Amino acid sequence: VNKLRQQVRRLDRRDDPQQQQQQSQQQQQQQPTFPASTIMRFGYPCTENIRVREGHVLSYNTRHRSANWVCERMTSELLNSKVAERANQDFREEDTVHEFFRSTNADYRGSGYDRGHLAAAANQKWSPRAMYDTFYLSNIAPQVGKGFNRDAWNTLEGYTRSLTKQYAEVYVCSGPLFLPTRDSKTGKQYVTYEVIGENQVSVPTHFYKVIAGVRNDQTVEIQCFLMPNQAIPDGTHLKSFLVPLWEIEKKSGYLFFERLPNRYNCIKRDKSGNLAGHF
Repeated sequence: VNKLRQQVRRLDRRDDPQQQQQQSQQQQQQQPTFPASTIMRFGYPCTENIRVREGHVLSYNTRHRSANWVCERMTSELLNSKVAERANQDFREEDTVHEFFRSTNADYRGSGYDRGHLAAAANQKWSPRAMYDTFYLSNIAPQVGKGFNRDAWNTLEGYTRSLTKQYAEVYVCSGPLFLPTRDSKTGKQYVTYEVIGENQVSVPTHFYKVIAGVRNDQTVEIQCFLMPNQAIPDGTHLKSFLVPLWEIEKKSGYLFFERLPNRYNCIKRDKSGNLAGHF
């Protein structure tokens, strides 16, 4: 009976909105371990509605109810420091954004879409607060579950972490895209996308990751991936989604790693000049 009472008290505390808000405010009042300038070493893609979290920095889009982009920095030392787990984490509203422009868990419920991370929770096991911060819905976007969020996108996240074995530092910018399709009858192009929930959260047509790997000698290699937000067949190789940096920049409207000199010459290629990675 005592054990049951303890469980009920824990559930009551977890569901108490006032306590959740106080916890959220306490989390935000703490200064992050790494200043934004460390994560954004190579520049901000834009300066719209910036939010600085423990382990990532993002730009929030009030119309789409999700991020324009989320940037993070990884090293092998950080990834090997596994002091936090996602098991007890709950998705929560971005309470630094006006309630008119937030997404909520209710928006996702019954939508058929996963709450897909942009900065992956598995990248932030080095800090309980960093892990906690990845579950703000500002870091989340609607993703197809089977075949994408749980599969192809997850594989890309794992590949990104593996790059810390090749580079001293890995900088990653991830985000959604809303790309046009061509009408087969008229030849005209239209951007159409679904919205979910009472808050009309936009469902992206595609997602991207722009990755800069920095070696000990400070040389840099860039890899860029563009994936459709749909079920991707098993066995599809990640190299199928490699695209040049300029393509994601033109489609997104943002310039990535702009402080990096000769960044277009930093694109990783094989000996034949084709886009390449560490597969």
